[in-house]
Amino acid sequence: MAAGAEMEPLCLFVNGKKVLEKHVDPETTLLSFLRQKLRLTGTKYGCGGGGCGACTVMVSRYRPANKTIYHYSANACLLLICQLHGAAVTTVEGIGSTKTRIHPVQERIAKAHGSQCGFCTPGMVMSMYTLLRNNPQPSLEDITEALAGNLCRCTGYRPIIDGCRTFCQEANCCQVNRGPNCGSEKEINNETPLLFDTSEFLPLDQTQDLIFPPELILMTERSSLQTLIFYGERVTWMSPVLLEELVQLKTSNPEAPLIMGNTTIGPEDTFKGIVHPLMISSIRVKELFEVTETTHGVWVGAGFTLSEVWSILKKLCRQFPEAKTELFRALMKQLGNVGSQQIRNVATLGGNIMSAYPNSDINPVLAAGNCIVSTICSGGQREVPLNQEFFLSFGKTVLKPEEILVSVLIPFSRKGEIVRAFRQAPRKESAFPTLTTGMRVLFSEGFRVVEDVSIYYGGIGPTTTRATKTCAAIIARPWNDETLRRAHDILMKEFHLSPVIPGEKAEFRRTLTFSFLFKFNLEVLQNLRKMNAIEDTVVERIEPLPREIQLSQQEFQHVSEGQSDQDPVGRPIMHSSAISQATGEAVYCDDLPRIDGELFLALVTSSRAHAKIINVDVSNALLLPGVVDIITAKDIPGKKTHVILGYEEEVLAETQVSCIGQIVCAVVADTRAHAKRGASAVNISYEDLPEPIFTIEDAIKRSSYFEPRRMIERGNVEEAFKIVDLVHEGVIRIGGQEHFYMETQSMLVLPVGEQGEFKIHVSSQWPTSVQIAVAETLAIPANRVSCHVKRLGGAFGGKVVKTSKLASITSVAAWKTNCAVRCVLERGEDMLITGGRHPVLGKYKVGFQKDGKILAADIQIWTNAGNAVDESIFVRERNMYKGPSLTHYKVEFSPENLLRCWDECKLKSDFCGRRIAVATYNQQNRWKKRGLSIIPIKYGIAFSDGMLNQAGALVNIYNDGSVLVTHSGTEMGQGLHTKIQQVASRELHIPLSKVYISETNTSTVPNTFISAASFGTDANGMAVKNACQTLYQRLEPIRQKNPKGTWESLVSAAVKEKISLSATGFHRGADTHMDWDKMEGQPYPYYTYGVCCCEVELDCLTGDYRTVMTNIVVDIGQSLNPSVDIGQIEGAFMQGLGLFTLEELKFSPSGLLYTRGPAQYKLPAVCDMPLSFNVYLLSDSYNPHAIFSSKGIGEPILFLGSTVFFAIKDAVAAARKEVGLTGPFSLDSPATADRICLACASPFTQNEENETGCLQPWAIDI
Repeated sequence: MAAGAEMEPLCLFVNGKKVLEKHVDPETTLLSFLRQKLRLTGTKYGCGGGGCGACTVMVSRYRPANKTIYHYSANACLLLICQLHGAAVTTVEGIGSTKTRIHPVQERIAKAHGSQCGFCTPGMVMSMYTLLRNNPQPSLEDITEALAGNLCRCTGYRPIIDGCRTFCQEANCCQVNRGPNCGSEKEINNETPLLFDTSEFLPLDQTQDLIFPPELILMTERSSLQTLIFYGERVTWMSPVLLEELVQLKTSNPEAPLIMGNTTIGPEDTFKGIVHPLMISSIRVKELFEVTETTHGVWVGAGFTLSEVWSILKKLCRQFPEAKTELFRALMKQLGNVGSQQIRNVATLGGNIMSAYPNSDINPVLAAGNCIVSTICSGGQREVPLNQEFFLSFGKTVLKPEEILVSVLIPFSRKGEIVRAFRQAPRKESAFPTLTTGMRVLFSEGFRVVEDVSIYYGGIGPTTTRATKTCAAIIARPWNDETLRRAHDILMKEFHLSPVIPGEKAEFRRTLTFSFLFKFNLEVLQNLRKMNAIEDTVVERIEPLPREIQLSQQEFQHVSEGQSDQDPVGRPIMHSSAISQATGEAVYCDDLPRIDGELFLALVTSSRAHAKIINVDVSNALLLPGVVDIITAKDIPGKKTHVILGYEEEVLAETQVSCIGQIVCAVVADTRAHAKRGASAVNISYEDLPEPIFTIEDAIKRSSYFEPRRMIERGNVEEAFKIVDLVHEGVIRIGGQEHFYMETQSMLVLPVGEQGEFKIHVSSQWPTSVQIAVAETLAIPANRVSCHVKRLGGAFGGKVVKTSKLASITSVAAWKTNCAVRCVLERGEDMLITGGRHPVLGKYKVGFQKDGKILAADIQIWTNAGNAVDESIFVRERNMYKGPSLTHYKVEFSPENLLRCWDECKLKSDFCGRRIAVATYNQQNRWKKRGLSIIPIKYGIAFSDGMLNQAGALVNIYNDGSVLVTHSGTEMGQGLHTKIQQVASRELHIPLSKVYISETNTSTVPNTFISAASFGTDANGMAVKNACQTLYQRLEPIRQKNPKGTWESLVSAAVKEKISLSATGFHRGADTHMDWDKMEGQPYPYYTYGVCCCEVELDCLTGDYRTVMTNIVVDIGQSLNPSVDIGQIEGAFMQGLGLFTLEELKFSPSGLLYTRGPAQYKLPAVCDMPLSFNVYLLSDSYNPHAIFSSKGIGEPILFLGSTVFFAIKDAVAAARKEVGLTGPFSLDSPATADRICLACASPFTQNEENETGCLQPWAIDI
């Protein structure tokens, strides 16, 4: 900044409080400003790219043009703080808190059991809250649209939707007066217990909402013409008011980007490290926000957000006849598909055009509709057709760098004109499309001869592309089968897609070009019939896939009549932290306040998969501002390797790397930004080593295995194959899966400063592992390391081994600098470093009789995952366990409850009736098919290594009667703490409100073991029960003296009589084991059983599908907490659905993980939730092996997600039958849209002959 220059301060309001910042760095995002500057930590970091919704806030602005205030949801991770001058920001803390009054949205999501780990909950709350600010009486469609950009890995979405839909006021929104899902309905009868009671909910009270600050209205009305300027460390921000000044700035700085929503520049900065020394914000230039109607169409300002453009077009569609709004409606359809609501609320029309993405949703429609852009520069104004010539290459248009796009002409449609848009994406909503298209055709009035046609595709090349030759073949010809066949043949030759294009799926993309043309044809024929241009032709119609979420059922057993009202066991108790999570008050690891002198650690990882490290040059990094030190293997004072589960791994690679993402060193700096820049400046030289192994086939070929290899054999397989009637052999692939816990790996290491003591706050499933690893790394006794875990924002098995390694590196930095050091991974590096569920290759040979009974099976599986061989219900029943049965590892068990689940699931689903209905539907529909599947599971609970089956607890009773419980387990959303509180409440005969759990702490309960294997409640519940029983017995003499005394009086008397009110508890679990030499053992003490039935509806032309119905029946014994258990079942099912149908890990030929965030890696979202999602807990089931006759739940249900996979395969089989293909066929997992579409083998499936030669593929199948 020049000496003496005056800068107007940044002015905004946050939660009703004025914030003035004179010195603000333009690179600062709203998210970091809220969390680090204002200490508003309810807004969470989930991905940094606007893809998960965890950072959702509400932004409010005043429009002086029409004197209105508008509110919109936005991703705080993308918004730059400089963009918010004159805005009011509301975070989750600003709408309600436990200290004042919680907001109904917060209450309903919590009490409807829509918060498990809770990390996504503030974002969900703010998306819903913003909707209610704009529409206090939303429809269910409004709600699902508002939540489409918010991901949740825990719940399965059903309870979130149920909580939010209570705000619906439509008479038919969800069958009013039925179930706990809408309005103020009560239980239907006393025999049907409900998960929550809507009559307890607070009414929506808009007087509770913060008003828009009048000061901002005055400031906006009196806005000066002065350009806002902010100077940062690397970037200058300029925000002019006058268009003339904007033109001058752009002329002087043609390479400086124009910032509006920051949805393009933001990710470039975050993920690619691109720095723009000057950023120009055009958000204050009014000429970019004007709408002008002409006789030919409507000029729409390029600065309008996509949401605003949608609203403008909707208004125009009501204003003008339908014939004039064909293009408007096609655009509206595509606008609704661009990103999430949060993205559409900030991304602009002009920005979308100028980004020139080859797979843009909007540009093909604009181009097909003959739209025109108006631009301005120092040389004057001009109008440029938005057509094939407009897009030059990836991200580049025909406009000059200094030109500014001012507005876009969207023409009125002419009579006889038909415009349609189609898209296909990896996920139905909030996903970049694989292929998009805009198609327009013009007919002479009353005739079917084509006057003009325009077809544009996005996703088949580096730019939006016109099918020029195909269009030429259609123009001046009648629209009939002959013309369309000719167009099809030409289209087949017009586009050549290389098999190695980025994103792959060349064959699928080609297929979609034909499928979309066919769909357009059907739409055109429908319109020609309306126009009386055709009469006799029977026009086929393809209805869209169903979308409406139905009322779901959750059935569980009442507690027994004699159970005390005070006893919470068996009741649907809300998660103990749900309200705190919904208000943003729940504290996660990175929410802990910054400590004076605290440093931040960023990791430097290998960019090679198999190489020697020649040199690590840190000189440039050390010269950067804020960088304090570099941590390498040489700095480790203790052990440089960790041995976990029998395998040795380096803490920091020193001489050689064995994968991309292996940690080589770490940079310590005063801020996150400085540490990240320092890490980018470290230069590592490598010497590649020969023959890296990437695929399972490579490993098999070169006998590269982790030993020992395991085998289980029962009976004589070779002899059995000799007597069977039929043999079937095949191969199955199951893709890997990222854990994608919402909270990334996080830790804070604090040197206490005395005798080598360290305190560690960490998000870990295994605190003792972190404690031991840090102690070994620093060469200090374990008693000098205390590990604290408040809660985890999800884990799913991903916060065990790698977390200990990361904590060790962070502790070395804290030891070396003698400062507190924080390490929080970004989403991309978390996915790169931590790994996930491994891919599986299975080869099977099955021998069976003609009646379907399996007599022999030879199965080889590489990596530890399961396998399924058949999907016929008859064959499953023929081979189901019956009577006393023996597992393949020779353990006898009773399958009675498995059979009960099977029969009940068939009954609840009306399986036989549905099978007939599905067959009828498939006969009546050529291009859409339905599929049905039913799958059982038998899942062993606990660890097969008996040493891990133990837990400890400490229970303290305080003088006032309150109880503090500490145990070995960690709370990560599975409701463990809630269930433990229920156990303590029952055993001590006290209200649940008296029991509190603060954290898991290795100083309080030593030698903890992993919270995993669905065994947390079994082990820790028994340990707490043991401690509580000890305390209850100690109080017995006091109770006998005063049998009618209150709990508080008993405790007070015990203190006076010097009775210890602190007790430890311990549980020694089952001595499970497996003898691999004898191929037998007792790896599990008991089994959880379940059966799932799913029906799907499939679009054979695109591979899109919808899960129409899911019914799950599960035997979990006597549920400790039905609401928690049902939530675990639903969440696990949805994660399994993702594993088997959606989530796809992609690796480059050099071993780099491409899919490192939600933009590339698609989790199930609200749109993937089954439309009817029903869960039934098996009644009258008992389990003597676990606490209060319950059973472990969580992991078992994940495999039931495969029911959707097999239902899809059933639908695909019906599609294949249409083209004469019968019998077995291969469909690998995940069953993504491209695999489904190509497997359907429709007439439009085109397998182009490509000479790949020595071309390297874009990605490899590992």
